[in-house]
Amino acid sequence: MVTGNVRIRNALSESKPGIGTKLGFSVLYAVLIVVAALQLFPLVWLLFFSLKNNQEVFNLPPLSLPMNPRWENYEKVWSAGNIDVYFFNSVWITVSATVITVMLGSLVTYAVTRMKWKGSSLVLGLFMVAMMIPVHSTLIPLFSLFNKVGLTDHPLSLILSYVAFNMPITIMILLGFYYALPREVEEAAIIDGCSVNRMFFRIVFPMTSSVLATTAIINMIYNWNEFIFVNTFISSDSYKTLTVGVQNFIGQYTTDWGAIGATLMISILPILITFLFLSNRIVEGIAAGSVKG
Repeated sequence: MVTGNVRIRNALSESKPGIGTKLGFSVLYAVLIVVAALQLFPLVWLLFFSLKNNQEVFNLPPLSLPMNPRWENYEKVWSAGNIDVYFFNSVWITVSATVITVMLGSLVTYAVTRMKWKGSSLVLGLFMVAMMIPVHSTLIPLFSLFNKVGLTDHPLSLILSYVAFNMPITIMILLGFYYALPREVEEAAIIDGCSVNRMFFRIVFPMTSSVLATTAIINMIYNWNEFIFVNTFISSDSYKTLTVGVQNFIGQYTTDWGAIGATLMISILPILITFLFLSNRIVEGIAAGSVKG
């Protein structure tokens, strides 16, 4: 009995972290706090920037509090600056392109990884090669194509472009997860008389919810912040998004820097809030799809 108690004490003493371990964790936490503060620095600066007028922007230090916080900058850009229209356009175009990309990417990945057919490797290779095509090299061909089919200055040109350029990265993220799915589940469903379409939408698709959340967030961030396609294909104010709408406050002779800061702050908040609530899903999805079963 005494020997057993001694062994238990020895095991507990060995499991307790030593001074060196505690010191190492303390240093690690201190470094992480510093890195987090550096990451928050641009957001704090942008918040103060959006509450200043032009004189305060140029005459006061970057992190100084505004002498008279101008919250009317936000009201100004939302009503007079047409930002409400740009914000709504950013929301529905981003959501539409993300849903289409995730759905099509899931279907392609399922067909390539879970079904046997000739040309599956070639199709997968073509999607992976597409990742190496620079966006800027496609602007003129895409503009010419959309101009011929009457899609210039139309939101559909943006949605099609976003889907095309986000499909390769979406498929790449989904690949590892689909390879790791147990085939026994599909075999059991086939024995019960389940069709391929029903098996995908009722069994496989729900099983991939974590990695789908990861791909959806990545697509949302890209689509929300995209500038080149909007600036190239869209000319009407009724179809512009937030990334291009900020140019309204840049004039030939004067620039309203406070309004620009307010617009940028409004454009950052939705993605920031989404990331804060779903950041664990991103890590979970990437980790789940990183190991091939």
